[in-house]
Amino acid sequence: MAKILVIDDDDAMRRMVNRVLTGAGHEVIEAADGREGVRKYKAEAPAIIITDIVMPEQEGIETIAAIRAEGSDIGIIAMSGGGAAAASVYLNWAESLGANILLPKPFRPAQLLALVDSLLNRS
Repeated sequence: MAKILVIDDDDAMRRMVNRVLTGAGHEVIEAADGREGVRKYKAEAPAIIITDIVMPEQEGIETIAAIRAEGSDIGIIAMSGGGAAAASVYLNWAESLGANILLPKPFRPAQLLALVDSLLNRS
């Protein structure tokens, strides 16, 4: 299976995503904000990144931009909640900066796993 970096400032969300992914056989690395996420991306070389958009220290938008600025084509799932209108704006922005998949919160575990599988199986 794959090594996946999960970046989210919400401890409960990180735990839930970790549980879903490890239950499917993936290895999960966690980060609580974008700065920590970029450090772990460089140190751990994950196959996929799942990042929240609205976070302290460094937003997911900045994180995606930083990773893409390095020339990386790693699969990135951008997730956001905060109401339908706000989530839509943030997610569209994330897509314009290089997120491969947009995932509004809340989501079902099966939906997350399907999106991870689609990124792992892309050519």
